[in-house]
Amino acid sequence: MDIVVLTIESTIRLSVPLLLAALAGLFSERSGIFDIGLEGKMLGAAFAGGAAAAVFSSALMGLLAALVVSVALSLVHGYASITQRGNQIVSGVAINFIAMGTTVILGQAWFAQGGRTPALSGDARFTTIDLPFAEALADVPVIGTIYSDILSGHFWLTYFAFAMVPFAWWVLYRTRFGLRLRAVGENPGAVDTAGISVTWLRYRAVICCGILCGFAGAYLSMALTAGFVKNMTAGKGYIALAALIFAKWRPVPIMYACLLFGFLDAMGIRMQGQPLPIIGPVPVQFIQALPYILTVILLAGFIGKAEPPKAGGVPYVKER
Repeated sequence: MDIVVLTIESTIRLSVPLLLAALAGLFSERSGIFDIGLEGKMLGAAFAGGAAAAVFSSALMGLLAALVVSVALSLVHGYASITQRGNQIVSGVAINFIAMGTTVILGQAWFAQGGRTPALSGDARFTTIDLPFAEALADVPVIGTIYSDILSGHFWLTYFAFAMVPFAWWVLYRTRFGLRLRAVGENPGAVDTAGISVTWLRYRAVICCGILCGFAGAYLSMALTAGFVKNMTAGKGYIALAALIFAKWRPVPIMYACLLFGFLDAMGIRMQGQPLPIIGPVPVQFIQALPYILTVILLAGFIGKAEPPKAGGVPYVKER
């Protein structure tokens, strides 16, 4: 029972950055702007958050720095993709490479710890939250275990991430902004004809993307771990993209996909050093790669046909 509870806790904890990044990509790609740069924005935000939190000894300052850097990178992608009508894939890949190099160089120049930031503690790091009556219900069979051991004791960013799922659904399907956002990703010409600025809509979408990536990066460096570590995103931005495609650009299925990938990651961590049935001991590198291998298998075999927004990746040129 303890193994099951610990695995579920790890699944939730590891799915949070994937969920925030996938929802970030949802807003951007629904507007027609493909964003391969989720990885770079998360990494830049994680470094900015860890560095600012270490310097100011404040998790709030770290979060603000993470949001500023992530939104700035999103605006760079927006300028290249929307204003300059550049190739969106190339722009996203460039952001990833810039973030990978810059974070290490600045980390070494500022802190001289091999690209790391100083370890965070106290007010410089987010702490977990105990839900009301968690301690009182701890001894209640089943319900107490679920409430006290699984639902309680997470970081506030965890609750924020899962609350963003119904909020994103409401924004996309129940608000004027969401209707226009989905329309501009399918037929920007019709939106422009209606007198709505395609450029401004898409910029707002990439700003939303930057904000959510900022939260994801802050979670990595100030909650999941106690500081920034070189390349700490480790492909999570790409897995978030895979979850986005796997869920066919819909908020609730995105949550399930991220939980699935979080579970695979949790199982990969738990299986390290453990012999597999029949096979016996396996290299630790294979166990570490298992979540990524299974991600490819799931996308290749179970997704079916996933159609992105029709205007996705295509720069809009106003007809005259």
